[in-house]
Parts: sequence; structure tokens; C-alpha cells
Amino acid sequence: MQTDKECAMDQVEWKTLPGLAPYAETLAAMEARVAAIHQGTAPEAIWLLEHPPLYTAGTSAQAQDLVDPDRFPVFPVGRGGQYTYHGPGQRVIYAMLDVSRREKDVRCFVRHLENWVIAALAEFNVKGEIRPGRVGVWVTRPDKAPNLDGTPREEKIAAIGVKLRKWVSFHGISINVEPDLSHFSGIVPCGIREHGVTSLVDLGLPVTMADLDAALMATFDGAMQSTCPV
Repeated sequence: MQTDKECAMDQVEWKTLPGLAPYAETLAAMEARVAAIHQGTAPEAIWLLEHPPLYTAGTSAQAQDLVDPDRFPVFPVGRGGQYTYHGPGQRVIYAMLDVSRREKDVRCFVRHLENWVIAALAEFNVKGEIRPGRVGVWVTRPDKAPNLDGTPREEKIAAIGVKLRKWVSFHGISINVEPDLSHFSGIVPCGIREHGVTSLVDLGLPVTMADLDAALMATFDGAMQSTCPV
């Protein structure tokens, strides 16, 4: 029989950080939590937060993709991916999860995260999709002019960038609820020049941060299933 402490350690702890979380301090706290999870002294955690306007540079970031380096602070970070923007109106989800307790497969883990975002968006009747060679979640925009080749226009609504340390994940997901989309113009988001970015409010949906948080909590268990999504 499990003790109360063992049962508590099996539960994912959810935490919503108030205000605009300072980036460097939050990153340090996240890394400390990852170490505690690995050591077995703290349960897995999901942190929901917003940051002040800033850019982060992942391990694959290209200097030419930082279009306006003096616009906002730039933080080099160890997660995968290229340049991303964080700011008010964007829900950042830091997922500190023990991947070794799941499938111990990084690609499957990323696919789980993508499916989680897709399931949460579906709560608002938004069809999120993944595209080969493009990490993150995308939506088609039939309300906008098609691309020059006639294909439907697509825009990114969620970015995913994770790092694993001793099989415990950190960093995670950002979903655009109602950020200032013009702030993305200071970078080439994720190195992709031919597609834009959007948000739930930009799609015409009056979704609040609390609405999205409720959808994320409701869909987490189902999306993070044990078998690797196809």
C-alpha cells in the first residue's frame, strides 16, 4: 500500500504564477524543481504563467533571425528550437515531467505535448494541427488570402520547446491567447519566414487565460496517454 507521501508524489502539481513572472528567476526556480523531481523529493509540476515581453534563443537559434535585437531583452536558453517571443497575453506552460515514467522517448513526449495543445484548443472549436518539419501547433486561415501557390494560409498559435535533464523535462509550451502580435516582428519565430502567428482572440474568440487554463487541466490526462501518438 502506498503511503500518503508516495501518493502525493504520483500527482502532478499545478501552479499558476501571479503577475508577470521575471524570466531569469523563474528559470532558476524551474531548474531547481527539475533537480528535486529527479531526486524524488518533489512531484512533477505544471506551471502556468506569463512573462514580460522578451525573446528567448534556443540551441538552434540563428543570429540573422533576431531582427530587432534592441527591442526586448534576449535570453539564451538551453531548450531546443530557435527564437521565440514571450509576453503578456501569452500562456506559458512549463512542464516538469518525468519522461522515464512514461515512454522514455523524446519524440513521443513532444507529440504528447502537441496533442495536449490540440485537445485544449478543441475545447474552443479550434482545429489545431501539426506539420512535418514544423514543431508546434498551427491553424489554417480560410478567412485570409491564400498563399501565392494557392494553398491555404497557416499561422502558428502554439510553440513547443523542451529540454530534458536526466529524463525530467523543463521549458514547455506557449499558447497565444491575446498577446500583442506585433511583438513577434522582432524575430523570425522558430526560424519560419513563410508563415505568420495568430492567437485565440485574433481568431475571433473571446477566450480568457482562465478559460484556457481550465481546458489545459481538463485535457491533460487524456492527451498524455501511455502509448505514443501516431
